[in-house]
Amino acid sequence: MNAILGPTLELTVLLPGMLLAYLPVIPCLKQSPRRLAAWLAPLLLALCILGGMLCRALECPTRPVLFALLPPAMMLYHKTLRISLWKSVSIFLAVCAVFACVNSFCRAINAVLAAGLPPSRAALWFQPAAGILYNGICLLFLLAAWYPATHSVRMMIEDQNFAQTWYIFWILPMLFIGLNIFMVPTCHDTLYTGRILQIYIVLSLILLVILVLFYSMFLLMANSLNRNARLQQANHFLLLQQTRYDSLRTAIEEARQARHDMRHHFLQLSALAEQGDIEKIRTYLAGATSKIPNLTVPFCENQAADSVVGYYCALAGRAQIPFSAQIDLPARIPVDEIDMCLVLSNLLENALEASLRMESGRYIRVEVSCHFTHLLLIQVENAFDGTLQETNGIFRSSKRPDDGIGIQSVRRIAEKNGGDCSFTHEAGVFTARIMLRCTSI
Repeated sequence: MNAILGPTLELTVLLPGMLLAYLPVIPCLKQSPRRLAAWLAPLLLALCILGGMLCRALECPTRPVLFALLPPAMMLYHKTLRISLWKSVSIFLAVCAVFACVNSFCRAINAVLAAGLPPSRAALWFQPAAGILYNGICLLFLLAAWYPATHSVRMMIEDQNFAQTWYIFWILPMLFIGLNIFMVPTCHDTLYTGRILQIYIVLSLILLVILVLFYSMFLLMANSLNRNARLQQANHFLLLQQTRYDSLRTAIEEARQARHDMRHHFLQLSALAEQGDIEKIRTYLAGATSKIPNLTVPFCENQAADSVVGYYCALAGRAQIPFSAQIDLPARIPVDEIDMCLVLSNLLENALEASLRMESGRYIRVEVSCHFTHLLLIQVENAFDGTLQETNGIFRSSKRPDDGIGIQSVRRIAEKNGGDCSFTHEAGVFTARIMLRCTSI
C-alpha cells in the first residue's frame, strides 16, 4: 500500500494546484464553480491514482507521468475559461513554478526520511510522510495566496490593457521550473555527499522566496501600469470632451453673434425692399444665410458617448463625409463607460479612415441604445472601397502589415464579460455590431 501511496501523493498536488490557478479567474469561468468542481475534482483525483498505480507497476519515478498529465490539464484549464490562451497558460505555469520549488524542498526532506532505506526504494518516490508534507505545504501556500489571488491578481487578469505583458510573463515561471529540474541530482546518494543536502534545502527555499518576490514585484508593476493606462484613457476622453465643448461654445457664440446682427440685416433688407431691387435682396439673403453657423446639438445625455461621437462627427464634417448618429443613452449606462468609449472610438476611427480612402459614396452611420437594463447595443456602418484583407475572421490593418489592432481590442472588450460582436461586409458596406453586457450581472 505504501508503494502506491508514495507516487500517488506526489501527483495529488494537482488538486491544490488547479484550485490555486482557478482562484483569480472565477469570474471568467464558462460554467458555475460548483458544476466545474463536481466533475473536475473527481477526474483529477482518478488521474492521480491511476498515475500512482502506473508508476508502481513500471517502477518509474513520477516525473514522466506528471509531465504527461500537465499539458492536458493546462488545455482543460484553458477550455473552461473565457480568457486568452496567453493569460491562462501564464497563470498555470506560475502555479507550476511555485509547486516545483516546494517539490525541491520536500525532496530534500524525503532524503532525510529515507536515509535508512535501500537506494532503489528511496530514489523512486517520496515516502508517505514526505508526500503528506508536500501536499500540506501546497495547501498552506494555497491558503496564503487566497486573498491576493482573488483580489489583486484577479483585477490584473480582468484588465485588458496588458495583452503585451502576458506574452512575456511565462518566461519567469519557465525559468524557475527549469532551475528546479536542473537541481534534481542524477544519483540519489549525491544528496548525502558532504553538505549537499543542507545546501539543497537552503537553495530550494531561496528559490521559492525569490519567486514569490518576483511575483509580488510583477503584480505591483502591473497594477501601477494599469493605473497609468487608465489615467491616459481618462485624459484622452477628457480631451475629447474638451474638444466637443470648445466646438459647441464656438458655435453658440457664432449663433449669438448672428442673432445680434439680425436687426441690421432686417434694416438692410427693408431699405432694399423700398428700392424694389429684388436681385439685390436675393444676393444679400444668400450671403447672410451662408454666415449663419450650423449649431450641432448634443447627441445624447451621456457625456462620455456624446464627446466621442461629437469628436468624430466634427472630423467627418471637416472631410465632408456625411455623418448620421442616433444615440439613445441616458446619463447613466449599465456598462463600463471606458469600455464603451474604447469601442466607439475604435469603430468610428476605422470608419473614418475607410471613408477617407473613397472618392464618392462616403457615409458613416452610428446607432447606440440600451436594451433592457443590462445590455448596450452599438452598430456602426460605413461605406468602404471594397478592399478588405480577412483571414479566419481576423482583419488585417490597412496601415501596417499586421492584424488590425482596433477590431481585436473591440473583440476583447465585447467578450470579456460575456458580450458579443460581429463584423460583416457586403456590397461595399462594412457593418460592426457590438453587444456589451453589464459588468455587475
